[in-house]
Amino acid sequence: MIDDVVKLFRELDSKDLRILTGIEIGMKHFEWVPVEELLKYTRLPYSSLEYKLRLLIKKNMVIGTNQPYEGYQIYFDGYDTLALNTLVKRGTISAIGDEIGVGKESVVHEAVKEPELGLGEPQGVILKFHREGRTSFKNVKRLRSHLEDKEHFSWIYAARLAAKREAEIIRKLYPDVSVPRLLDNNRHALVMDVAKGTLLYRTKLEEPEWFLDEILRQVCLVYGKGYIHSDLSEYNIFVNEDGVQFIDWPQFVETAHPHADELLERDVSNVLKHFRRKYKVDRNVNDVLSRIKKDSESFQQSQMFES
Repeated sequence: MIDDVVKLFRELDSKDLRILTGIEIGMKHFEWVPVEELLKYTRLPYSSLEYKLRLLIKKNMVIGTNQPYEGYQIYFDGYDTLALNTLVKRGTISAIGDEIGVGKESVVHEAVKEPELGLGEPQGVILKFHREGRTSFKNVKRLRSHLEDKEHFSWIYAARLAAKREAEIIRKLYPDVSVPRLLDNNRHALVMDVAKGTLLYRTKLEEPEWFLDEILRQVCLVYGKGYIHSDLSEYNIFVNEDGVQFIDWPQFVETAHPHADELLERDVSNVLKHFRRKYKVDRNVNDVLSRIKKDSESFQQSQMFES
């Protein structure tokens, strides 16, 4: 729980953070980071390192093994702590609030960002921790094309790479596509503006046709930039009085992907099924796909002329 992490974070000193960082770095090369590597990195006497490691294990920030050698891995609470330490030092966040979303691959919390130069009111933001790889590294590797050629990777690598991918695509799409603005990214954590409105599946729309058109327009804009969300549904679309916003982007693919057409059709079908089931708005998926591809070509041409 993040409340436990925040509480323990205040109790850690610079040596604790250095040990956690040493394990993090070591996990790039070792499944279990040998204690000898930690001694080199931290430059602590073995007795001090051993004492600190026992406390970190007790706090569920580190796990250890003695077979086939003495080695250590960082645990999610420890990795959360390293990300929080960096985000706090940068001034990106100053407080963490309630958990507002949890899934197999991420946990989302409310947070607060202090105003620039201390002027104005604190800003409410979203803090998202990626959790890819927590349950099954092999399953994540099978489902994520960007991990297929990685022979050695840990859950740290999977979660960090997912956050990096999501940060990169948001930067490429914003502000042309309606996505929450990215404020910061460190390790497996993202800090973003709060999405506007409410999730589509929780909302009763007064003008469903208008909102469906707006969703498909945004899909077209994304496609015109060369990307496909590839996990789009009523569960990651926010609706508000001005329009819509798309969230959750780590599974995006480029339009050159060998399964691009299939993934685009799945996204569009998910949206159309929701509007057909809830509002009796019926549209032909093939007609919609043809329109998206045609309109995206016009968007691409306009972008070329602007550049």
